[in-house]
Amino acid sequence: MLDWTDRHCRQFHRHITRHSWLYTEMVTTGSLLHGDVQRHLEFNPGEHPVALQLGGSELADLTHAAKLGEQWGYDEINLNCGCPSERVQKGAFGACLMAEPQLVADSVKAMKDVVSIDVTVKHRIGINEVDSYEFMRDFVGTVADAGCKTFIVHARNAILKGLSPRENREIPPLKYDYAYRLKKEFPELEIILNGGIKTLEDMDAHLLHVDGVMIGREAYHNPYFMASFDERYYGDASPVKTREEILEHMIPYIHRQLELYGNGGKGLRLNTVVRHMLGLMMGLVGARVFRQILSDSKKLASGQPELLLEAARAMQSVTAFDRSKEEQMIVAA
Repeated sequence: MLDWTDRHCRQFHRHITRHSWLYTEMVTTGSLLHGDVQRHLEFNPGEHPVALQLGGSELADLTHAAKLGEQWGYDEINLNCGCPSERVQKGAFGACLMAEPQLVADSVKAMKDVVSIDVTVKHRIGINEVDSYEFMRDFVGTVADAGCKTFIVHARNAILKGLSPRENREIPPLKYDYAYRLKKEFPELEIILNGGIKTLEDMDAHLLHVDGVMIGREAYHNPYFMASFDERYYGDASPVKTREEILEHMIPYIHRQLELYGNGGKGLRLNTVVRHMLGLMMGLVGARVFRQILSDSKKLASGQPELLLEAARAMQSVTAFDRSKEEQMIVAA
C-alpha cells in the first residue's frame, strides 16, 4: 500500500470505523535511518489502534526502527515479508524474506527484545515456484519459535521475476485453505487472512476459519464498505457517520493540516488529502460527478477543503438522464 495508506488516509478511514486496526504503508528502515523520521512516522492521535509496517532485513536497522516506532506511539510493529516489488528485491527484504525464515525469526526476536509492543509478520504463502503448504507452515513455525504470535497471511504466492507488483496481486491463485490449515495446526497463534476479500459475506465466511481478516485495496477504493465493521465485528452499536458527516469532520482536519504544513504550493496541498476520499461515494448515483470535482486541478488549486461539500452537493444535481445512465453502469458493474 505504498503511497496509499498515509496518515491522511488513515485519519479519513478512522471516521468510518472506530475499532478496526489501521496499518501504515510500508516504511523502509533506510528511510528512518537516513531520511526524515517525522515525515515517515508522524500520525494523528485519533488513528489508534495503528501499526507501523516496516521493510528491512538488517537486524540493527530493524531494532532501531522498531524502537522509533514505539517511541512515536505505534501500537504494533509489523515486519513485511510479502511485498514483491523490484525495490524491495534490490534491498533483499519484503517477499525475499520468505526464503530466509531463520533471518525473519532472528529479526522478530531482536525487535521484541527492544520494544514492549507486539511484533507481527505479514507474509505470502510462498515464493517463486515454491508454494507448498509445508513451505509456509515451516516458515511460520520457525518465526513463531522466536516469539511472533500474529501472522497476516496474504494467500498468494509471490513471483519475484516476470510479474509486476500489480500482477502479483491478481495472477497467482488465492489459496485461502492454506491459512485455514495453518490455524488448525497452530491454534495458539493469531492467523489473519489477506488477499482478494471484497464483501462482508467474504469476511464472515473466512472468520469461521481464521482469527481476522485484513482488507487492502477494497477498503481504499470503496471505503464506506467499512461503515458496518464496528457493530458487526466489535459489538459497537454507536451511530454510524453518514458519508456527508465524514466529509464535514474531515474539513477542519484538512484546514489544520494546511495551516501546519502548507507552504506556498511546495508543502501539503489539498489533493494530498482529498485523493484518498475519491471512492467514498462508490455505488451511489452521482459518484462520478463527486470524483470529477475532487479531481479538478483548478478547483483543488483553491486550497479550500469545503470543496468536499461542493462535490457532495453536486451529486444531487445529476439530471434524470444522467441518473438513469449511471444507474445502468452501477448495475452492469
